[in-house]
Amino acid sequence: MTNTSEHSVMGTVEKRTKGLVSLVGAGPGDPELLTMKAYRLLKQAEVVVYDRLVSPEIMALVNQQAEQIYVGKKLDYHSVPQDQINRILAEHALKGKHVVRLKGGDPFIFGRGGEEIECLAEQHIRFEIVPGITAAAGATAYAGIPLTHRDYSQGVQFITGHIKQDGDYLSWSSLAQTNHTLVFYMGLKQSGHISEQLLLNGLEGSTPCAIIERGTTAKQKVFLTTLTALPQAAKQAESPALIVVGSVAKLHEKLNWFAAE
Repeated sequence: MTNTSEHSVMGTVEKRTKGLVSLVGAGPGDPELLTMKAYRLLKQAEVVVYDRLVSPEIMALVNQQAEQIYVGKKLDYHSVPQDQINRILAEHALKGKHVVRLKGGDPFIFGRGGEEIECLAEQHIRFEIVPGITAAAGATAYAGIPLTHRDYSQGVQFITGHIKQDGDYLSWSSLAQTNHTLVFYMGLKQSGHISEQLLLNGLEGSTPCAIIERGTTAKQKVFLTTLTALPQAAKQAESPALIVVGSVAKLHEKLNWFAAE
């Protein structure tokens, strides 16, 4: 007797394409932070679709015979719209190609990886997901800033810095906790708004903050500041950068170990 659920799964698999899309996290920049699986897939790929935040050192590891397609984005400018990226992935997979979709950090943390995989699933295109070290974990580690610490921080939250000041959807009152670490991705442009809202909701102006620019790379810079002075410090930094808010930021001076150029 045929199991109904087994038959359903087999039918779905039969419908899927011979091509494959591997959604791969490239980590925060240092090529030695790639996972072993990510490295293997870069060597096997027939097509690599990659973002701006993937470092040149990592791209140098890609199979030299693979077709490389750049679809990078930066703040306020998308060189390739998201729907077109989705089409690129699908078109090559439907040709039977092994496509590596290479994203900086982890593809499921502010990387739109879920959106791209949904589109593939709807077209019955085979895919796999290879997580990477997210920028918050990698950059803070290289800056000597522990995200949690028994003496300073009992929790951590990752927040997108792409905040619309009108119709702000963040619960600032829940973010403004003295025993937590906040990490804002892509927050330089909104640093003034971030500072203002956290101050209005109870955090002290003296709360330590750090801006980590180009974390884990040879060009890494760390700017230590306070919540009040955060907007001014942000003017000195360049994207890509993370903003860390919380008492753990002050540990950078004691625990900094990474010697950038």
